Amino acid sequence: MTVRARGTYRVSTDPADFDLERVHRWLSQDAYWSKGISSDIVARAFANSLAFHLVHKSDGQVGVARMITDRATYGYLADVYIDPSHRSLGLGNLMMETITAHPDLQGLRRQLLATSDMHHLYKKFGFTALSKPEIIMEKLGSGAYRG
Repeated sequence: MTVRARGTYRVSTDPADFDLERVHRWLSQDAYWSKGISSDIVARAFANSLAFHLVHKSDGQVGVARMITDRATYGYLADVYIDPSHRSLGLGNLMMETITAHPDLQGLRRQLLATSDMHHLYKKFGFTALSKPEIIMEKLGSGAYRG
């Protein structure tokens, strides 16, 4: 169980810190990338990933992220979200420091993520534009989680 703390906040990988109802609300209502996602899909996604929980001493879970990984060669960072009432406090840095230092994520051959607005944060932790975009392909699913 990874734990990194700063002031009244801590980041952990303990599943006991996971507040499914809160995370589902964020992802289904607030996050631009997952509007309408079902609670079942959120639960399965986090159960099958290396999940990181940002917890405030009195407010409970205030942020989340997950690394989809085999813990040997590849990782895809997804669902990074911090509650608006706790933003602009450097907590994105705390989350990324914890994620990048996690022992199971050391030595991975490739890590990817997709973002439309937080490039400045991820660049600080070594993420760049694709070096060989011609070798990366994608298969898009049906699209939205709604109907």
